[in-house]
Amino acid sequence: MKLSDMGEDFKKNQPSVIEEESARTIMDEFEKLGITYTDLEKTAMEFYVPHPGIETIEKAKAVFKREFDFAVSDTNLQLLIYTAILLEREGKAGKLPGLSKKSFESDLSFVIADEILGEAVAEYIGGSKGKFEFVRFDKNKPGILKDLGMFLDDIVGGLLGGVSANMYSRAIYEEAQK
Repeated sequence: MKLSDMGEDFKKNQPSVIEEESARTIMDEFEKLGITYTDLEKTAMEFYVPHPGIETIEKAKAVFKREFDFAVSDTNLQLLIYTAILLEREGKAGKLPGLSKKSFESDLSFVIADEILGEAVAEYIGGSKGKFEFVRFDKNKPGILKDLGMFLDDIVGGLLGGVSANMYSRAIYEEAQK
């Protein structure tokens, strides 16, 4: 049985919003790992190409920041990213089921769970365009991505890919509305 088959009575006592905000954010978790917003922005801007509405790097950074802040305000996205952080932690400790510490450190090409998470994040944020951007980040490993582990490089690549896709799409749309 699916949750959607359970009817409205099952859900009626649930609040429609999160009643109490957590004091922790995903940026707090990134910063514990030594990943700053500046690192993320710098990595994303390595692929910057002028478009209508973001003709300069300064405009691109401002639109990227807006899109980034909007994306990471989403509880579900924060939880998806946190999943990768936990997987990274467990992998480094050799505690992942079905994957030894040595295999984790080798980032074996036939282990695709990390890629799937990165793609899911990119698509969640930016749709098909986000997935396209994720592939660019994943193949090239710009900036901080080259220094991150098996799960973190893909989840951060997905985050940057999705946000970058929205940055370009929204900037073009807003420019056309002027």
